[in-house]
Amino acid sequence: MKKNIYSILRGKFLISDDSFKNWRIIIFISALAIVMIASSHSADKKVHEIARLTNEVKELRSAFVDGRSTLMRLKMESTIIKKVAEKDIKISEIPPTKIRVRSQQE
Repeated sequence: MKKNIYSILRGKFLISDDSFKNWRIIIFISALAIVMIASSHSADKKVHEIARLTNEVKELRSAFVDGRSTLMRLKMESTIIKKVAEKDIKISEIPPTKIRVRSQQE
């Protein structure tokens, strides 16, 4: 048992006569490890990209809601009256009336 462990540590399985099959397995396992590491890095990159995009969506949604509330405040009649009053335009006391135009064919 001690001799087998010592021969593995010294690497005799790599230089013996039938070492070709051992080298094939080692190269195959190394290639699989490289593919697994690359896949892990790719998945981590995608997770970080998703987190960044999620934060960006939250910021844009917040800006949209803020802009919409500002627009609603600007569209209010009291705000419009204040803006028009700055230009010395007064509100009409008489409500508007509809003008009906009849066509000449009738």
